[in-house]
Amino acid sequence: MSRLNAVAAVLAASVVAWSGNAFAQAKIVDGPEVKWKLAAWGKPRAATQNIETLRKFMDERTGGKFKIQIGYESFGQPKELLDLLKVGSLEMTNICASYHPEKLPVFSALDLPFLPIQDTAVQEKVHMAFYKHPLVVKEFASWNAMPYLSSLLPNNEFVGRGKSPKSVDDFKGMRVRALAGIGAAMRKIGAIPTSVDATEVYTSLERGTVDAAAFPATYAHQSYRTYEVGKWYTTNMALGSVGCPTLIHVDRWAELPPQYKALFEEARPLAHVAVRKAYTEADEKNIPLFKKKLEFLTFSADELAAFRKAGGEPVWEEWVKMREAQGIPGRELLNFLLTQAGVTPKS
Repeated sequence: MSRLNAVAAVLAASVVAWSGNAFAQAKIVDGPEVKWKLAAWGKPRAATQNIETLRKFMDERTGGKFKIQIGYESFGQPKELLDLLKVGSLEMTNICASYHPEKLPVFSALDLPFLPIQDTAVQEKVHMAFYKHPLVVKEFASWNAMPYLSSLLPNNEFVGRGKSPKSVDDFKGMRVRALAGIGAAMRKIGAIPTSVDATEVYTSLERGTVDAAAFPATYAHQSYRTYEVGKWYTTNMALGSVGCPTLIHVDRWAELPPQYKALFEEARPLAHVAVRKAYTEADEKNIPLFKKKLEFLTFSADELAAFRKAGGEPVWEEWVKMREAQGIPGRELLNFLLTQAGVTPKS
């Protein structure tokens, strides 16, 4: 077992052990009464187990003195939340950079398709390093924000209908629901991307308006029931993910006493393990369900390299060129991500 996996296993065991009121069994940290608002959207789900764990941890470890109220769309709509944090209406918020990429051009690097980030363990390492990059810190500071947690969203995979694709060429002409950088990558491959709203994907697949739909696997495909109308499922394309951090207002952070800051640092790895555990549990339920309905497609290493060469790298290069035209060192940022993911960048 690798050191990274060993640490993850210990933390996972801690999360399991600290169920119920077990956080409270640890030493209570005394301090002032604090009430924070944390904005999110949708409903409590696998992707929000990080903030739910944080809320519970801070409540119980402070004997109820530090309260975090999570508002699921009660504090603002997703595209408003970065601005609401900036003006101080919120102490914390979830955001996705893809909702407003030109407000966060540096951070949008995490939305590039086909990055060599195969699982959430590697993603956690890459994201935490990227959050500390001086350019990322500076960009968020302009919004009075500091990144704290990652949603660690799984890589997108396709569920589709019709003839199952076996190679890059088989995607040519295919109508696919694929957003942001993933959509750009599929266009490079020869597919026809469309930005169908998530709530309309089921009907679009059922009626044949789209041939395939990309969602974070597997929990989002289960949530939107694509497996009910699809015929095939890609298991390892690893199309990419999106950067969706939980932010803290820098002034509210500065006001916290040291003992509360220390608790936030203690909570972070536990929150990340909780969200990763939720995805794993979803997979354990969903994969047997999907196998009853869908043909599972697993691509060879050569085919995956072909996808990255045809769809990923051209989009990376366009992103680098666009950012450098804005005075942002795009090549440096891309190489930083690749290096953190354990891949040697091309010279």
